[in-house]
Amino acid sequence: MEKNPALTHTENEVARPSRSFQQVVRLRKACRKFKPTPVASETILSVLEDAQQSPSNCNTQPWRTHVVSGEKLQALSAALLQAYEAEAFTPDFSFDVDHFYGRYGERQQEQGRAYYESMGVAREDQAGRKAAVEFGYQFFGAPHVAFLFLPSFGDHVRVAGDIGMYGQTFLLSLVDHGLAGIPMTSLGYFADLIRNVLGVSDEFKLLFGIPFGYADEAAPGADFKLGRDPLSSSVVFHQ
Repeated sequence: MEKNPALTHTENEVARPSRSFQQVVRLRKACRKFKPTPVASETILSVLEDAQQSPSNCNTQPWRTHVVSGEKLQALSAALLQAYEAEAFTPDFSFDVDHFYGRYGERQQEQGRAYYESMGVAREDQAGRKAAVEFGYQFFGAPHVAFLFLPSFGDHVRVAGDIGMYGQTFLLSLVDHGLAGIPMTSLGYFADLIRNVLGVSDEFKLLFGIPFGYADEAAPGADFKLGRDPLSSSVVFHQ
């Protein structure tokens, strides 16, 4: 999908596995190894049409999505690896795991520990951890990446919420099409570089990217899926 096909609001008839909504939601997980097989353009368009139905504040539909594939994706990956090595970070939005506290921080630490263990990377294996990070900037081998940009409105909080809902719809549609994806906030660390490579105006801020494609279920850590805390930890009922 080197060039953007004509994007129209038409129904895309793409065959999908027969799954209930609950199955789609609970099957979704972050994929960290993809097969190189490209996804058909009509399937990508079908996923995008689903995401286009996402809710947004005042129906502003603020998402601006750039889908990158092929040689452009390879060139972008090479540039990201160089920027990562040089620590040339240019995020549009701050992100620091040290800001997490209490149970939030515990969950973050549990995620990191479980992920590296699933990959067979020991805590003291600094080279292995660095290689895992670099593989992320190779998009985990995914043949496509969707970069989610947003316009600058106010403090960006409501707009970012809209992009989050769009991203979730996109991810669930991937599952419904037999595909997989992973939302990567770390791609937002290099917002200026990505804008330059893709020719995106500074008007649009990068929140995150979603590598996607067919999951490589035979890869180490392919069955890695985090649990969730009980509802009582996050839901309060009032009568």
